[in-house]
Amino acid sequence: MADERLDDKLGKMIDAARMYYEWNLNQEEIAQKLGVSRPTISRFLQQARDEGYVQIKIVHPSESYDALAAGLESRFGLKKAVIAPVSNYDNEVVKKYIGEAAANYLYDTVEDGDVISVTWGTTLYQVALQLKHKPLRDVKVVQLNGGVSHSETNTYAHEVVHLFGKAFCTMPYFIPLPALVDHKIVKQTIEMDRHISGILELGKQSKIAVVTVGAPSEDSVLIRTDYFTEEEKNIIRANAVGDICSRYINLAGEICSEELNQRTIGISLDELRRKERSILVAGGANKIAGIIGALKGGYANVLVTDHITARHLLERGE
Repeated sequence: MADERLDDKLGKMIDAARMYYEWNLNQEEIAQKLGVSRPTISRFLQQARDEGYVQIKIVHPSESYDALAAGLESRFGLKKAVIAPVSNYDNEVVKKYIGEAAANYLYDTVEDGDVISVTWGTTLYQVALQLKHKPLRDVKVVQLNGGVSHSETNTYAHEVVHLFGKAFCTMPYFIPLPALVDHKIVKQTIEMDRHISGILELGKQSKIAVVTVGAPSEDSVLIRTDYFTEEEKNIIRANAVGDICSRYINLAGEICSEELNQRTIGISLDELRRKERSILVAGGANKIAGIIGALKGGYANVLVTDHITARHLLERGE
């Protein structure tokens, strides 16, 4: 009996929302049709929004960025550019908005049987937090590169991979290792392990890769994880515009240090070029040079960024 009353209430709430938002009836008219009070209709409408039965999106006329996206696609040879409008150019605001845009793009893109590989960091964590649940079959999610920190800095590697797996209804594959080790021979030995090599191979086979570019600054997650000596930091400062999957690149998209590259655990940048969709999620003033390097290197064929960064990318002459 209680279930029947609950179903009746839910039905009236949905009917009220439909009459209000689709039929443009006012609350008094809806109350008369449903035989309830006007305050009840007001509560129904608020509850429908709170519980996600009604979702409202406001699109400002100036927020149509089709031409901006087309310009990026043409200039950098992209399959797709997704532009997120931002309220201001603060890094945390940018991450939130491009994270939401990337999450929506993935929801529309991922299909049954896809293998999705993901890296980590604060930008990818925002993507992961905003992913919507999509019930799919036989999807695999795999970590692209090591992400265990040598310091108290959180790389969000476990959280990102876990949330991606949860969104797409699958148990993910983790790489429980640091991004870099001290010697090339250590990396080679680790990658000979049957379990690790199997995860790395799955990353190579992935149809979709989701990556970001980190800035080579002291406050970047990769720098703060305490992987590098002071001499190595000087090399990065002098040559790098950013890192992808923990591999530092210059403005031309070339690897900055082959020695560091050979100590990095995870997918190679060459393998990103082979993906059906290699999705770069990045924005903000400190990421512009890194994004240019990533796109010039051909490491991404889909870009998700904010509208201010998009304009800067088109205005720069490199």
